[in-house]
Amino acid sequence: MNTTWILRRIFSSRQKEIALYGKYGKEIQQNQLKNLLETAKNTEIGQKYHFGSISEYKTFSEQVPLITYEELKPYVERLQKGEKNLIWPSPIKWFAKSSGTTNDKSKFIPVSKEALKDCHYRGGKDCVALYLQMNPESRFLTGKGLILGGSHNVSALSDHCYCGDLSAVLIQNISPLINLIRTPSKKIALMSEWESKLEAISNATINAHITNLSGVPSWFLVLIKLILNKTGKQYLTEVWPDLEVFFHGGISFDPYRSQYKELIPSEKMHYVETYNASEGFFAVQNELSDPGMLLMIDLGIFFEFIPLEEINHEHPLTLPIWEVEKGKNYALVITTNSGLWRYQTGDTVKVTSVSPLKIVISGRTKHFINAFGEELMVDNAEKGLSRTCEETGAIVSNYTAAPVFMSDKTKGRHQWLIEFEKRPESIEEFADRLDKTLQELNSDYEAKRYKGIALSPLEIIPARKDLFHDWLKKKGKLGGQHKVPRLSNHRKYIDELLEMNNIKE
Repeated sequence: MNTTWILRRIFSSRQKEIALYGKYGKEIQQNQLKNLLETAKNTEIGQKYHFGSISEYKTFSEQVPLITYEELKPYVERLQKGEKNLIWPSPIKWFAKSSGTTNDKSKFIPVSKEALKDCHYRGGKDCVALYLQMNPESRFLTGKGLILGGSHNVSALSDHCYCGDLSAVLIQNISPLINLIRTPSKKIALMSEWESKLEAISNATINAHITNLSGVPSWFLVLIKLILNKTGKQYLTEVWPDLEVFFHGGISFDPYRSQYKELIPSEKMHYVETYNASEGFFAVQNELSDPGMLLMIDLGIFFEFIPLEEINHEHPLTLPIWEVEKGKNYALVITTNSGLWRYQTGDTVKVTSVSPLKIVISGRTKHFINAFGEELMVDNAEKGLSRTCEETGAIVSNYTAAPVFMSDKTKGRHQWLIEFEKRPESIEEFADRLDKTLQELNSDYEAKRYKGIALSPLEIIPARKDLFHDWLKKKGKLGGQHKVPRLSNHRKYIDELLEMNNIKE
């Protein structure tokens, strides 16, 4: 019996609610903002910015300032010491640990009980509801979901609170009933040693009835290859014949799509992108043929958008969902039921539909590499190079870096093209020191490099003299306002430079 046919009726009422996004999006978001302000009006931040006097979006945008993590951090530190009612009325006992900022190796994002229940978990249920709507023939609920979480295990920050990456926080607080339809066990899922964890997951799931996967594409590829190696099978469908969907997120799926199709050669296999960040569950694909993700506008989050041309302004223009335009890119701003007020996420999104609002992730507001979930930032790169140059006596005049994506025979890595004014005695030693320094500066890069499970040591290619000057000249971009892109999440720039450098992969 296909139990999915019976259980799918549980999701029908929610599917009808989501269907109203297109018609009543403005009203839904206005109601979210009203509820958030009313709930937090007696908190410290609510009194500071007079939440009780705000009745419309225009006043909210004028009265409450935009913030980044740097402005949030003092509240985070006070919350971790046990203070209450600062940014949200209910106690904040959990913090999602994510990649750092200019001044910090890691960020600690507050996660309230309301955010867990009404945003993250509800968003997960919405993924199922929308998938069942997209695939009427699904047998999704006849088996279990294999969830591959992150790399930061749960740990105590103080006597008052705990932290872990988002997946660890979600698993730690999940309802026992959900554990009946997910795998691996909570004990395995929260293991901190990655090599042992992957081994345990593969052993625990090889003989399980898996119908769906959830996780980051790069890490899942490592697990899939481990399972195939253990079983001696060529395709994952030989291990799990009823596998039908992979809910993926965190990084772009495009570089991995062909590998997944080779390892899972099944016409019934589907791929659904989700946008679930430490700060909240934002969006999910609701049409298999459309890469645009539906913005989930009733999960306790109020969304705003900054046009890209406004990003560097002191007081940038912000737009609610009812004022954005199709085809344009925006920086994402959120107000959430964890007490993040007009918080700039650092993500940029492109609007692909306005009724209902659908988006694709277009990048970050700054250059970065996030091909494997490492979120390496320019600041990390600059500091890492500076320290490495001090240690080796080298001098760097110009550089760029980009990912080398996983293949059937090689793991992923970062490739750095560096023009040295003073070359180090050993390029290999310079690369090793830079790699170790970046791990010290960025906890997510450190996690992905752990024992080289998914990310190999970085590679350095010395550039010929004046390579970057010649490249900019060729593009007609010589001059102070034009700069070499330091970090890119694609290979367009570095491949052009390598060709001019007479070096090809």
